[in-house]
Amino acid sequence: MPVNFNSAKTDPTKWRLAVSEGRQTWHYLEDDHERANWPQTDFDRYWQGLPLMNEQEFKETKCPLDAARNGFRFYQKLQTPDGHWAGEYGGPMFLIPGLVITMYITKTAWKPGQAAELINYLKARAHKEDGGWGIHIESPSTVFGTALNYVALRLLGVHQDDPACVKARAHLHKLGGATGIPSWGKFWLSILNVYEWEGNNPVPPELNMLPYWVPFHPGRMWCHTRAVYIPISYLFGRRFKADLDPLLKSLRSELYIQPYGTIKWSQMRNNVAPVDLYSPHTKLFDFLNEILVIYEKLPKSLIREQALKTTLDQIRYEDINTDFLDIGPVNKVMNMLIVWLVDGPKSENFSRHCSRVDDFLWKSSEGLLMNGTNGSQLWDTAFAVQAMVETGLAEEPEFKKSLLLAYDFLDVTQIKRDTIIDPKTCHRHISNGAWPFSTRDQSYTVSDCTGEGLRATLMLQKKVTFPKDYAMKKISDERLFDAVNVLLSMQNPDGGFASYELVRGPKWLEWLNAAEVFGNIMVEYCYPECTTSSILGLAEFREHYPNHRRKEIDATIQRAVQYILNEQRPDGSWYGSWGICFTYAAVFALDSLASVGLTYETSEPVRRACAFLVSKQRADGGWGESFKSSETHQYVQRDSQVVHTSWAMLGLMAAGYPVKENLSRAAKLIMSRQQPNGEWLQEAIEGVFNHNCMISYPNYKFAFTIWALGVYSKKYGNEPIQQPK
Repeated sequence: MPVNFNSAKTDPTKWRLAVSEGRQTWHYLEDDHERANWPQTDFDRYWQGLPLMNEQEFKETKCPLDAARNGFRFYQKLQTPDGHWAGEYGGPMFLIPGLVITMYITKTAWKPGQAAELINYLKARAHKEDGGWGIHIESPSTVFGTALNYVALRLLGVHQDDPACVKARAHLHKLGGATGIPSWGKFWLSILNVYEWEGNNPVPPELNMLPYWVPFHPGRMWCHTRAVYIPISYLFGRRFKADLDPLLKSLRSELYIQPYGTIKWSQMRNNVAPVDLYSPHTKLFDFLNEILVIYEKLPKSLIREQALKTTLDQIRYEDINTDFLDIGPVNKVMNMLIVWLVDGPKSENFSRHCSRVDDFLWKSSEGLLMNGTNGSQLWDTAFAVQAMVETGLAEEPEFKKSLLLAYDFLDVTQIKRDTIIDPKTCHRHISNGAWPFSTRDQSYTVSDCTGEGLRATLMLQKKVTFPKDYAMKKISDERLFDAVNVLLSMQNPDGGFASYELVRGPKWLEWLNAAEVFGNIMVEYCYPECTTSSILGLAEFREHYPNHRRKEIDATIQRAVQYILNEQRPDGSWYGSWGICFTYAAVFALDSLASVGLTYETSEPVRRACAFLVSKQRADGGWGESFKSSETHQYVQRDSQVVHTSWAMLGLMAAGYPVKENLSRAAKLIMSRQQPNGEWLQEAIEGVFNHNCMISYPNYKFAFTIWALGVYSKKYGNEPIQQPK
């Protein structure tokens, strides 16, 4: 039974963020002596919405480089002792419920402060009008978000008569109840024994036994999809469900608009509420599911036993390769539940899983949320470094220590081996020399992170002068060569770079997309953003090592640039898949084209891209793009955002756009929103994945604003810009 944590907020001054080689975990210190020995830092305070210690205010400036400098003076206060910039990586609202359900079933205790702050976060993020939750923090309420987060509140000890639960439940019933929850929600509710397995489309574990040449072998799927459906297939194959207790019996009545026993579950397999439906099932997918339903009724004990063993092997490989972090929070808590089920609650493997839960939890001013991975540490740090170097601020003495710390983090975060389990066995790409998105332990190769990590490392090693008393142990040439080898191995036949691996499966596999809430989830795809980061990393390397694999690098860059040109739309835009949206893709694409001499002056595609961007500039000088662009694949404007404005500025300046007035107006907008202490306030959500789910990159409002203002100053001089009234 849950413990009632339905109480007031914890004391934010008692929370501390522990960091080590990128790992970041929050701890609530209830003991006075412990707090005295571990004083709170500025980054502890900032992320909880508390004022910084010894807050410094700067004189108002009208000069862009001065504003950039003040911005980094603030931003460096948020750098952690191990050199990275910590930060929230939240946004999705379907992550906390999976963890809460797993903790509830396994009877794992929460650490001090965690349950209370999870409740606070869920209540804070409930839709103010209808009380529900969406798929992400800015989306309308959906059955997926509302049903799962309602369940999470109840499992955390919130009473069904609590006003938050009453309001959410009423909206859930208005949407038709939990029978219309999408497939990932059906899975979690089935695990909890408040939805029947007959209401799920089959995910037989026998799929994991197929030979690799089969086009829909799991090894050919996108790694995130593979990592999620492997544990789903295991739990489906065992039809695991929690023991029914009084709370779960009550949930059976709370979640539905008809008595639980009267629901015809087999008719619910394809029932998805219209508000949730982003990628409808194809007729082929529904037909194949009817065949699988028949297959599930056949006797198959021997093959099912072998299939479960094969599937469990892949789950163990994932745990071993990632030190029990797993690729993300969705499969992490699924794997954790399976390890509890198979190895037992007192096993070492389950203990190691429990020890990694905190890596995903983030304390914000609203409560405790769950990050979309174990963080974005490498990604954010690489951008901070490049911003400082390209603005010239890296040469200023007051920032040397910060950059040296960042270099140490780049050093320790590079992956220095391939996976512990043979990459072919666990369907992984080579990783020796790669940089990950977050930390070394997470271990997944990411193309753009490798490109940005390589570029940032080379900039610090080759372009920044450090005082002699700064001991800098340089990353060896061999390790840089390893990074180049990874990048060269990741180019696809069309010249583009995908995210984690080569494209392995055919695009028609999207016809079998079971996750109704996501698009383009089944296989890897090439992206202009990933391709650009790879180009820029290789181009930076080529500048300093002109004789290493020169022909291969030249050919790779040439093919990649052609891919970028091929992906451009007739209106001059590119669709962005990892940030919002056309503005995000533009800064990457234009940067890559400029690196090979394709500029406004020399290239018609670049001129079209600049014309597209300029056509979206708002009257106040800024750019603002709605997350609806990502959903609809058409540009949708919103009020100006400093991040989008910075992206547009950087893209236009990389292209050599000749009209200064557009850029000056944009710089004015960014500077007008800078606070007296140098910071910029959080605005709209910045990132996206799979078209329909947004995710937060709150450090973008520092790195890219500093970058844009500094580059503007280098281009036009650090002259005063009149602030708008």
